[in-house]
Amino acid sequence: MILAVASGKGGTGKTSVVAALAAVWPAAAVLADVDVEAPNLHLFVHPVPESSEEVGVETPVVRAERCTACGACADLCQFGAIALLGGRAQVFSEMCHSCGGCFRVCPADALARGSRVVGEITTGRAGRHTVVTGRLRLGEAMAPPLMREVLARAIALAADRDLLVDAPPGVSCPAMTAVEQADAILLVTEPTPFGLHDFQLAHQAFAPLGKPMAVVINRDGLGDAPVGAYCRTHHLPVLARIPYSSELAGIYARGGSLAEDPVVRAAMEALIGALRA
Repeated sequence: MILAVASGKGGTGKTSVVAALAAVWPAAAVLADVDVEAPNLHLFVHPVPESSEEVGVETPVVRAERCTACGACADLCQFGAIALLGGRAQVFSEMCHSCGGCFRVCPADALARGSRVVGEITTGRAGRHTVVTGRLRLGEAMAPPLMREVLARAIALAADRDLLVDAPPGVSCPAMTAVEQADAILLVTEPTPFGLHDFQLAHQAFAPLGKPMAVVINRDGLGDAPVGAYCRTHHLPVLARIPYSSELAGIYARGGSLAEDPVVRAAMEALIGALRA
C-alpha cells in the first residue's frame, strides 16, 4: 500500500502523523519525505544515512558554431529559458522546465543535452524502516522532478513493503505530484478556521483523483471550526483524533514520536487497523 499523508496547510502536523504511524506500523516499511523544499521527517524518525546522490534535470546547451539565431527555440519556450542575445541563443537553465521542446524545433541541431542539479536524495535506515529523503537545492524552483525521482526510488525500494509518503503542504503541483501514485490519501487537519479552509481546498483538489481519503484531526479540542461537520457532509471518515495538549507539544519539540503518548499510540494503531480493513 502507498499511503500519502497530506494537508492543505503547513504546520498542521502531517509529518508528526507519519512519524507516529511509522512507530507502530506492524511491519518494516519505506518512508518517503517528498516535501523537498523543507524536508523534516528525519527530525522525528532519526534515520542513519547510508547513501546520498545528486539529482539533475535535462537542460539545453547551445552549440555556438551551429546556431543560426533563427529563434525557433526562444519562440517555443513558454518559460523564457531561451532568448536571442548578441546574435545567438542564450540558455537560462534555472528557468528551464526540461520539456525537451527546444531540441525538437531546432533546425540546425544547435542544442546539446546538458543537465542541471536540482537537489539530492538521501537514503537511510531508521530501525526497521528505510527512509528516502529529497532535498531541493537552495534557490531551485523545480520541485516536481525531484519529487518524482524520490517517489520512484521509494517505490522501487518498497517492493512488497508498505510506503508512507510525507507530502508537501498546499494543493499546487508539488502536492498533486506527491499523491498521484498513492493508493489512499490521509488528510491531516486541525479544528481552526484556517485549518478548515485549507482542508476544504485539499479535499476539493484531491477528490477528482478518485482515491480513498480519510482524515486525522490534530490538536483536537483547539478552536471550534466545524471540521467534523464538513467530514460528515462529504462522507470523509475521521480515523483518528490527536488531542491538543502541552505534553504532546513537548514530545514534538524534542523530536520525539507522538506515539510515545499512549492515547496517540492507540489512535494510530486503530487508524492502521481501519486502513487495512
